[in-house]
Amino acid sequence: MVVWFSRLYFLFLFYSPFYLLSSLSTSSPTSPFCHPDDTSALLQFKNSFSISKLRCGDASPPCQTMSWKNGTDCCRWDGVTCDDITGHVIGLILTDAGLNGIIQSNSSIFRLAHLKSLVLSYNDFNGSRISSEFGRFENMMHLDLYYSNFSGQVAPEISYLSKLHTIDLSLNFDLRLEASTLKRIVENTTNLTELSLSFLDMSSIALISLMNLSSSLTSLDLSDSRLQGKFPEGMFRRPNLQALYLDGNTNLSISFPKYNWSSPLKQLSLSSTNSSIDLLSLVKCIQNLNALSLSNCHFTRSDDLLPLSNLTKLTWLDLSSNNFSGQIPWNSLNLEWLTFLDLSYNMFVGHLPEICTNNSTKLCFPSNSSNDQLEVSLPLYLETLVLYHNLLNGSISTWLYSLPSLKVLHLGMNQFTGSINEFHSCSLEYLYLYQNRLHGHIPRSLFQQVNLRYLDISTNSLSGVVGFDQFSKLNKSSCRTREFPISDNQLQGLVSIPPSLIFFSISNNQLTGNIPSQICNVSSLEVLDLSNNTLNGSLPRCLGNFSENLLVLDLRNNKFQGMIPIFAKLKSLSILNFNDNQLEGPLPQSLLTCKKLEVLDVGKNKINGSFPNWLESLPELQVLILRSNRFYGPVGDPTTRFPFKKLRIIDLSNNNFTGYLPRKYFESLSAMMESHAGEFSYMEGYYHYTDSVMVDMKGVYTKLEKIPKCFAFIDLSGNQFLGEIPNLIGRLKSLHGLNFSHNELNGSIPPSFRNLSNLEWLDLSSNQLVGVIPEQLADLTYLQFLKLSHNKLVGPIPHGKQFNTFENDSYIGNSGLCGFPLSKTCNNEQEQPPSPTNVHEAEDDEFEWKFVWMGYISGLVIGLSIGYIVLSSGKFDHWFSQWAVRRMWYKLNARLRGRRN
Repeated sequence: MVVWFSRLYFLFLFYSPFYLLSSLSTSSPTSPFCHPDDTSALLQFKNSFSISKLRCGDASPPCQTMSWKNGTDCCRWDGVTCDDITGHVIGLILTDAGLNGIIQSNSSIFRLAHLKSLVLSYNDFNGSRISSEFGRFENMMHLDLYYSNFSGQVAPEISYLSKLHTIDLSLNFDLRLEASTLKRIVENTTNLTELSLSFLDMSSIALISLMNLSSSLTSLDLSDSRLQGKFPEGMFRRPNLQALYLDGNTNLSISFPKYNWSSPLKQLSLSSTNSSIDLLSLVKCIQNLNALSLSNCHFTRSDDLLPLSNLTKLTWLDLSSNNFSGQIPWNSLNLEWLTFLDLSYNMFVGHLPEICTNNSTKLCFPSNSSNDQLEVSLPLYLETLVLYHNLLNGSISTWLYSLPSLKVLHLGMNQFTGSINEFHSCSLEYLYLYQNRLHGHIPRSLFQQVNLRYLDISTNSLSGVVGFDQFSKLNKSSCRTREFPISDNQLQGLVSIPPSLIFFSISNNQLTGNIPSQICNVSSLEVLDLSNNTLNGSLPRCLGNFSENLLVLDLRNNKFQGMIPIFAKLKSLSILNFNDNQLEGPLPQSLLTCKKLEVLDVGKNKINGSFPNWLESLPELQVLILRSNRFYGPVGDPTTRFPFKKLRIIDLSNNNFTGYLPRKYFESLSAMMESHAGEFSYMEGYYHYTDSVMVDMKGVYTKLEKIPKCFAFIDLSGNQFLGEIPNLIGRLKSLHGLNFSHNELNGSIPPSFRNLSNLEWLDLSSNQLVGVIPEQLADLTYLQFLKLSHNKLVGPIPHGKQFNTFENDSYIGNSGLCGFPLSKTCNNEQEQPPSPTNVHEAEDDEFEWKFVWMGYISGLVIGLSIGYIVLSSGKFDHWFSQWAVRRMWYKLNARLRGRRN
């Protein structure tokens, strides 16, 4: 998030906006009335869109079109500028007006033939095309469609706008500009001064064509536009170019002229390009820079930032993601005038400088090359300081709390210690202190930050009683985003949620008490995570209908009691997690109103009733966990045509289900029948929330920190299911785990299990299964865990491949089995043990596993990173290395065989 903020903040501060006619937003008292044709066109344009309630609701500033009413003078409408003589509309500025819909080619806006300025930025036009009709605005001087969800190809007719001075089509991520269209724009717009095309697809552009842009060009933004090749060196010699943004073009090669050149550039961004930066040469030839972004670049001398001290006009500096190390060279940074400094994602060490004892206007810090103390001026104008993801330590310096204009402070992912002091001003908008070693109480001054939009103090050791009702001074009239992740601390007290939030997480703390009904007043909330506390009491009845915007409701691992409330209005809800509480009663059928529900986890409660087969009609449901409740009776048959069509994880274990296995449901699990070969991605998170799930892997409950979309798992263990295992289970090709243990199943193990090519663990123990173990199971090359114990199986145990790695406990309680690894031989023949290299001695019950799936590339498994807590074994390293090599080898062989065929 901070990378995005840094980028947008850079553009916002230094990229001249195109609102050159904003001073004419209202007409003078002597202006004529609006031309009736223009009035009609504007009203039709307004009525062709829906207006976002989130942007223009009761708590938000009124949108421009709210003042547009029939029978009134349109020249006095918000966002409208008229010609003082003719009354025709010449300016239309609808920035962030909440417009939502398609601009059709016959839209009434194209009847405003006298328009000179059109600004439609920050709206949602749902993938509208920049059609040929835009070419009708032949008087247009300023066109701004920034971040408004246009898509497709930019129509060549836009080049007809020969009077254009400024064009901004940036941040329309699905928009494409062809080489021929750019060529025509370059040829026709001879008065162009500002051109912004960031995040467009310009991969077909011949870079040399940029040299033909108007000589009057002062600002050019081509960042993240998929440019490739060598950027013309001559662009750095242009006499009027003052702002150049090329960042994010990773295949763009940039080098500066070698001899006798200088540039009037004031803003330059080359971050994340293929640039070779010689700071000494750069500073010598571009001396007027006030903004410089060189994040993720290649420096010819990465240890020397001293030339930066010669940029005496610099106010904005980004050197993030460059692997700089050692102490921060504060004396090279011209701190006195800086307003923005980003040194994140480096390897800087040491303490922050402190105020000099003999001069309160200076900062002192040790020299890297001697024992001397160096001094620099206090950065009194600093608005943004970003130092996250370094190795900085010590306490947070006192001068940071006194900066009068500080808006953004990001010190996350360092090793800072001590407490958070009181801030002396109320200017903060973003504060990130997460993943440090801070302790103590939350300072009172944080509750006075009226413009605070983001507060992340998670993953520290903060303590004390929290009272977020103290955020009463927050600017409630502002509709700006507010996110407060405060999880993973030692905070105590009752639940209280600040107003106007969209994200609130205070999980993994020590909160007590119940959830007050006042929570339902925070109607803007989209993510609420109160998990892993000791909250109790019943859930407020309003919880099921307090916010139509709610996406995530996570209350797991608390002590809530009583009934689950009725869900009437949570139409956007995607994740509902009540796991590990003491909730009781039936599962409310009102959950059917949550048509976007993807994850439903109510495991480890006291919920009762028959199987809720009505859940099968939820079209997006992917994870269903009813484990360890009091459900009973047969699962039965589906009642809809396509039940559970997206379900990939189902856990009904440890209930009182009876009857036969749900064959009809198995036939319908289409998401589990897909192989997902070569695919890897995770279920989507929301803001900083990612859903996790506990599954029984190899007899140990394991937390998947993220849920891979290719992961499939069925657990029906610990019930009273009877009958045979359906042969059609073999169709569920994407299964990674299958657990039917501790039931009353009979019959044989289906040979079709050989088709479960992704299966990693199989538990059929404690049933009444008979017959032999199918030889075909030896073909399951990923199988790591097998438990067939306590059945009535007979005959020889298959050997070779994975079966050479299983031990006695996989088979005990089957008196008719023989062969390795059991001591009982088959037919009095000498048993041949496997080679020592294939035998592991890992003891699975001695580990708690935490799996984080890393991904696949071209069908080849690159890795499965396993974090683990070793409880009592020194054999893990050998076992894991053997397993990992074996898994990769089998995948590689399969890939090579596929190529040969």
